[in-house]
Amino acid sequence: MTNTKLRGVIAAVATPVSEDGSPDTTRATKLARYLLDNGCDGLNVLGTTGEATSFSLDERKRVMTAYKDAGLPLNRLMVGTGAAAVADAVALTRHAAELGFAGALVLPPFYYKGVPDDGLVAYIDTIVQASAGKPIPIYLYHFPQQSGLHWHVPLVKRLLEKFGSRIIGLKDSSGDMNYAREAAAISKSFDVFPSTEAVLIDAKNGAFAGCISATANCNPDLCQRAWSAGDAAALDAAVTIRKLFDGRALVSGVKALLAHIHADPALSRVKPPLAAFPAADRAAVIAGYDQVRGKRVA
Repeated sequence: MTNTKLRGVIAAVATPVSEDGSPDTTRATKLARYLLDNGCDGLNVLGTTGEATSFSLDERKRVMTAYKDAGLPLNRLMVGTGAAAVADAVALTRHAAELGFAGALVLPPFYYKGVPDDGLVAYIDTIVQASAGKPIPIYLYHFPQQSGLHWHVPLVKRLLEKFGSRIIGLKDSSGDMNYAREAAAISKSFDVFPSTEAVLIDAKNGAFAGCISATANCNPDLCQRAWSAGDAAALDAAVTIRKLFDGRALVSGVKALLAHIHADPALSRVKPPLAAFPAADRAAVIAGYDQVRGKRVA
């Protein structure tokens, strides 16, 4: 198993979409390289912002392979491999391990709600056993608002007791900082990444391993200044940009802002069931972003 420990500013990178609805791997790898060169310590590929659950198994594998073929540093990348069908989660996790990704980010199987902990343990057990030949580190993906299921703290402790060092961390997208802090307190070796850059200075001081943020697609340099230098002004600017999306569709909004930042309208495409960011919201977010930045950054 890789000894690479992911830390710091991790963007939940968007997945560009081609006109035919397939993943645009050329733009995807270009965006990934830009983010890694401009402040991101790592990337979360094919997460919620990456619209992973809207792509087929083969499409998700193709995106993963494209990152490898582009020569991107996979030791700085985790990839979403959770799926409703455990066989799909196994196939994706094995593919990630074969390619050399630093970790697999595993969403619980999200269709059936109210399942017992025993069922979630069995799900992880299947993935762990099936990937034992190349034991990629596993990060749990806690996003109960979307999945309807919780990696609650007693369950996380149970998984750590059963699977040991295979389970090395958790991405918390719940927005519940009490939960994030309780999860982070389980073990010093258990890495918790809240989904907002607002925690970066706390993280630098040891509270968390960093952040995994959708809006880090749009403010990676500011996030890095907060993480590496404790720059409060940079953090304030980054959080101000994040707040532009409050009450608005986040994924399509991030993509609309990326299209503006990179002067590439194709970056705004989303995959059904998501819809294009409304024009009025787009204008407001771009105006707010340009006011914060004072200038174009790309």
